Amino acid sequence: MIQDRRHYWRNRGTLTTTCRPAPKGRRTSGDEEDFEVKSPQDVGPVLLLRVHKAPPALPLLLGPLAPDAWFCRSFQLTPPRGSLLRFPAYQWLEGAGSLVLREGAAKVSWADHHPKLQQQRREELQARQEMYRWKTYQPGWPHCLDMETVKDLDLNTKYSVVKSTNLYLRAQSAFAELKIKGLLERKGSWRSLSEMEMVLNFQKTPATEYVFEHWQEDAFFASQFLNGLNPVLIHRCRRLPENFPVTDAMVAPVLGPGTSLQAELERGSLFLVDHGILSGVRTNVINGRPQFSAAPMTLLYQCPGHGLLLPLAIQLSQTPGPNSPIFLPSDDKWDWLLAKTWVRNADFSVHEALTHLLHTHLLSEVFVLATLRQLPHCHPLFKLLVPHTRYTLHINTLARELLITPKRVVDRSTGLGLRGFSELIQRSMEQLNYSVLCLPEDIRARGVEDIPGYYYRDDGMQIWGAVEHFVSEIIGIYYPSDVSVRDDSELQAWVWEIFSKGFLGRESSGLPSSLETREALVQYVTMVIFNCSAKHSAVGSGQFDYCAWMPNLPPSMQLPPPTSKGQASLEGFIATLPPVNASCDVIIALWLLSKEPGDQRPLGTYPEEHFTEEASRQSIAAFQSRLAQISQDIRVRNQGLVLPYTYLDPPLIESSISI
Repeated sequence: MIQDRRHYWRNRGTLTTTCRPAPKGRRTSGDEEDFEVKSPQDVGPVLLLRVHKAPPALPLLLGPLAPDAWFCRSFQLTPPRGSLLRFPAYQWLEGAGSLVLREGAAKVSWADHHPKLQQQRREELQARQEMYRWKTYQPGWPHCLDMETVKDLDLNTKYSVVKSTNLYLRAQSAFAELKIKGLLERKGSWRSLSEMEMVLNFQKTPATEYVFEHWQEDAFFASQFLNGLNPVLIHRCRRLPENFPVTDAMVAPVLGPGTSLQAELERGSLFLVDHGILSGVRTNVINGRPQFSAAPMTLLYQCPGHGLLLPLAIQLSQTPGPNSPIFLPSDDKWDWLLAKTWVRNADFSVHEALTHLLHTHLLSEVFVLATLRQLPHCHPLFKLLVPHTRYTLHINTLARELLITPKRVVDRSTGLGLRGFSELIQRSMEQLNYSVLCLPEDIRARGVEDIPGYYYRDDGMQIWGAVEHFVSEIIGIYYPSDVSVRDDSELQAWVWEIFSKGFLGRESSGLPSSLETREALVQYVTMVIFNCSAKHSAVGSGQFDYCAWMPNLPPSMQLPPPTSKGQASLEGFIATLPPVNASCDVIIALWLLSKEPGDQRPLGTYPEEHFTEEASRQSIAAFQSRLAQISQDIRVRNQGLVLPYTYLDPPLIESSISI
């Protein structure tokens, strides 16, 4: 957390101060100091605290080594009469600059009556709106921060030196290892499945080894729709789609005697995963070769008794017919495995473009920007949400530099490329609904409340409940009624900006453009916190686990989907998988994106004390206790699982999207 050439400090006891390194000896990177300054006279009641930082005393002599950046933690003022006043800061000062701070008690807009305090709120927001501007990165995408590179970011949004250095070193070591093995620049196909183990061995984990051992099994294939990388698509099937003509004869070997498709539909034991959004999407060219995509439908069956989920049938397009056969578990081994692998490729595309990039990274950037632009530091919602904004602008700006830009990883090594990703996001934005972002509503809408062994749902609902209870307590402290919600102009501006910039003003999204009640505010804020933390952990932390063995989640396919049965073979299967260099390019990226490079802050940890009131601090402590109990329950359950589900264990959930 300590950043190069920057000092941490707090000041006690004065109304104004000039901060520079103390004169006693030379200060070095990462020094932390307390300063105490006494005011020569009583200035009366304190409205604001202005802190000024002068430039370094010897900038010409010290040059870039001058300790020019200071991180101001907090200030305490002890007046001649009255109780101690706390002024939270938690902001960087670089060069010559000033901070204007208020006493730490949170205040909504309608609670500030003094003209100078109202003016200070307006000036603070005006300055931040000048600093954090919106732009359109791609047509039809949520708007984002108007910055070209991470070098342009201010210190309050940049990675720490520790985090930047760790990420850089991890990337260099990964590229070096695969380059030494001769894989990173090899444009041809893999020679064999066993050769792919060279990448798997690059960074083994218990999860990657389990995937390698079980990737061909039907039960594991089906389980990934519950607890794998993309556990948000599966839904209960009450009626077979007309364009998916599965028959009783096709599935009888799995269903067994004495039942039928209609009986199982009525019983609620059939589930569908539909990747139809991929239909007709543009595909990429890799190493001069066109790539291919499918839009499959997968029918799954929950076995009676033990509740095991198994695949029943797969159709690789949205248009049935002679050239789009329905693949079955009773088919030839390579026909069936190839069909399942096409589904896994479709899941890769939908996960990376929509579940991960759009639903967490891009929408969370909207939440972060609106928070910085519309809520002053003294606002209770800013204090509540600021831990969930940490480093998000940095990682998303870095992604626009290195991942989702022409000739970079997505464009050069995935089957859809940047154009396909962009088209997919545009399609999804036209369909995106508020309920998808609210876990309880999403679970109900998909009809998966009671399917056993769905740990994403179980753990996610526990965390949603803990966050919701915590948010409800905080909202109850600062908003005494529904009217107080409606009258908070800053809150309403925040909600409107998210609606207009994030959801592009689409009323059909169901996302509110204003909030009228405390209940609606609690749900909305819970949604923001959950998607900025737990949801991202669930769909981001396992990327390397499930992709390290590339045939389980291929990022591209070099041959078109099969149009008949009986033609597949081991050689054809390998030839369909992505080339060596593209495989390695994507796997390295997912390895980097699956693990926080140090400087972490798990959900529920608050080293920066923005709230100073006792009631809020008690709510924080209660929230931490709930998360600790959830973690204990998850770890006890995981002891009995052959593949533990850890992605929603609270100590492993980062508070914000920072990788």
